[in-house]
Amino acid sequence: MENSEIIVGLDIGTTKICAIVGRKNEFGKIEILGVGKAESIGVMRGMVANIEKTVASIKEAVAEAESKSDVEINDVYVGIAGQHIKSLQHRGMITRGKIDDEISQKDIDLIIDDMYKLAMPPGEEIIHVIPQEFIVDNEQGIKEPIGMSGIRLEANCHIITGLITAAHNIEKCVTKAGLKPVDLILEPLASAEAVLTEEEKEAGVVLVDIGGGTTDIAIFQDGIIRHTAVIPFGGNVITDDIKEGCTIIRNQAELLKIKFGSALAKQMKENEIVSIPGLRGREPKEISVKNLANIIQARMEEIIENVYYEIKSSGFEKKLIAGIVVTGGGAQLKHITQLIEYITGMDTRIGYPNEHLAKGVDEVKSPMYATGVGLVIKGHQDFEKRKTKTKDEVIIEPVKHKGNWFNLIFQKVKDGLSEDGEDNEL
Repeated sequence: MENSEIIVGLDIGTTKICAIVGRKNEFGKIEILGVGKAESIGVMRGMVANIEKTVASIKEAVAEAESKSDVEINDVYVGIAGQHIKSLQHRGMITRGKIDDEISQKDIDLIIDDMYKLAMPPGEEIIHVIPQEFIVDNEQGIKEPIGMSGIRLEANCHIITGLITAAHNIEKCVTKAGLKPVDLILEPLASAEAVLTEEEKEAGVVLVDIGGGTTDIAIFQDGIIRHTAVIPFGGNVITDDIKEGCTIIRNQAELLKIKFGSALAKQMKENEIVSIPGLRGREPKEISVKNLANIIQARMEEIIENVYYEIKSSGFEKKLIAGIVVTGGGAQLKHITQLIEYITGMDTRIGYPNEHLAKGVDEVKSPMYATGVGLVIKGHQDFEKRKTKTKDEVIIEPVKHKGNWFNLIFQKVKDGLSEDGEDNEL
């Protein structure tokens, strides 16, 4: 296969920065060629807080992925998350010239491009426009209008917005690391691509991605995305609670959470004790596993209550037959599915990103790599779209215009780094 068909997903998370190199094999499955991982020091709650530290972590992760995959990495598909992400519904419309002409992809692209020009509050910009259903001459509920005849074409769209500065900072980090961001992709959409089946999306499902700094939510029903949200809590707040509650250092708290943590205190035995080595010759500290589970459960309940609030706000609570799919690093916590089922009353399973993967690297089959694998899958879909469009000569420009916002930011970042490789004021 050509190098151009090799896609790289870059997940800039709060806990880890992960670069995954993959390509499609002849069976349509994603073959993982290499994975690079580095500790994320400069990111807080899904947003870049320190440019230099984030750049160093990106370079480390990419270098590891390059050596494992034996591929030179230049273009990457980057994930974006954070509390600033919002979603809204909007309807767009175009009036076509002739009734005899069939509706084409070009007409749909026109509606989507118009959506990117919507007036947003200052400092916010549109990241994604996702058509949900179409209306052709007042005929509602059409999912695929291409090939139909009609004068008036309308589209109900799900619009995802975010802060320009947050996107700008991600762009800056990726560019300074010597890479070119092809597109910014909302992380819950990427995770959904990796762990959800088409049947689940059709039946109605909630994706809950519990990361280090944020918990991402995406709700699908009837095969359409209905609601997206980002909650500014994740695994890191649980670690901080353990640190405070057990009066130990953060590294020990993280290890305790991973090895002995549980989301349900009643599942743990009263007499189970873990001994933590004391600092600099001090006495070891003994911690009850039941107490540890009580601390974790209290915070997990808060996160799940927030998730449940978003489910109820979406208006689809009673229509989600497939229940909840939980993924991300937080999904590895023991008894997490039982606690979610207890609080929400909805069926819950853990989402592993192996649905679309060929046999190979077992490391990426953990829920913590769902976003990275999803970015590779989304990248492949984007690549196929561009290839098809160029072949049909319908449109030679990139698929997503974003009101030129994406290109504008990228150009600004390049200009800012152009002179002597130094960072200039933007």
